[in-house]
Amino acid sequence: MARLRKLPQEKRSSTVLAGTAAAEAAEAARASDAAVTTAEPESPEHPAPAPAEDPHGAAFFDCDNTIVQGAAIFYLGRGLYKRKFFSHRELLRFAWQQAYFRLHGAEHAGHMADAKESALSIVQGHRVEDLERICEEIFEEYIAEKIWPGTRALVRMHLEAGQRVWLVTAAPQEAARVIAARLGMTGALGTVAEALGGIYTGRLVGETLHGPAKAEAVKALAAREGLDLSHCAAYSDSANDIPMLSMVGHPYVINPDAELRRHAREQGWRVRDFRTGRKAARIGIPAAVGIGAAAGGTAAAVALHRNRQR
Repeated sequence: MARLRKLPQEKRSSTVLAGTAAAEAAEAARASDAAVTTAEPESPEHPAPAPAEDPHGAAFFDCDNTIVQGAAIFYLGRGLYKRKFFSHRELLRFAWQQAYFRLHGAEHAGHMADAKESALSIVQGHRVEDLERICEEIFEEYIAEKIWPGTRALVRMHLEAGQRVWLVTAAPQEAARVIAARLGMTGALGTVAEALGGIYTGRLVGETLHGPAKAEAVKALAAREGLDLSHCAAYSDSANDIPMLSMVGHPYVINPDAELRRHAREQGWRVRDFRTGRKAARIGIPAAVGIGAAAGGTAAAVALHRNRQR
């Protein structure tokens, strides 16, 4: 958490606001979804999250390149272009940013800021309910086939162990909720765009949920949910998420960028790479082991969480 303490006060306030807003929005969405589930029969295509048996444990998953191959916000941009929300030139910028992310396996701060500004200008003046519907469509069109099977299995394992599982992402909360729901997760923490009367204003509440802001969101949610972070797990591919990974008792590194790989080695964190056998071997994981090793390591942590509660 040292990174959080070093932030300038103005930046710190914006970061805390973003995290608090994300936690509040996540809880509100969860309550709304629970009300709908109670009122309507469960759909086999969109099952309700499994009830939590571990009251103090949870797992937090980053989205981009941890759960989804590539960046969710760029798939969102592609889908919005298809629906004529913006120009061909803007699409090319989105495509370049996505290509950079896929080739380098790392987030570029300038690209993230550019994507944020583009997304805000695109949705300004549009209705929240329209974007929510479009996010559902975009998931089916682009994101569903980009889910890493290995990470999906880890999500399912935490759920089957009776833990709450949360998506934590810089993507808009509307898109984050859809991805989380499709994976059967408890809910999602995402970037909150300001809306008045159901219409986007073109401003954020705080800032993008990125880096230290994710840690603030997890901390705020943990306080609201009564979670013990020492009993929680977190998963990410990016060094930007070191603050979030450092605050839980069981950090896991998935498809890491170079900086996070180095940090994980120094800290003794478990590393799993689902991208290629060659890269997996390079970080000391036999390619033949694959997801079995990841599942085994995580299962042990989950079992430890549950035993501590008894």
